[in-house]
Amino acid sequence: MQPKFGYEKFIRSQSVVARVVAGETLIVPIRGKVGDLASIYSFNGTGTLIWKMLDSPKTIAQLAEGVAQEYEVDAAQAERDVASFVSEMKSVGLVEVPASVAVAGD
Repeated sequence: MQPKFGYEKFIRSQSVVARVVAGETLIVPIRGKVGDLASIYSFNGTGTLIWKMLDSPKTIAQLAEGVAQEYEVDAAQAERDVASFVSEMKSVGLVEVPASVAVAGD
């Protein structure tokens, strides 16, 4: 079965600020030049690893490979979990498809 996102690449949204506090990554969306403190997101170790990897465009498969290697988990399970996590991040605006990648196939 083909992953939901296929070969689409994702990158961190430019409209958020991230900080590591006490071992967790906190993400604050910026709306109208102001941090939306009612919408702070907190990532555990796995989420933090994925967030770090998203400093440059990555596919779900590339992210899953990193997670599988770091945590020594089954590649298929890692891909399902990463796809779900990225889908959630995309739905709340924490990640996006980079414009340069989005038009590359046109």
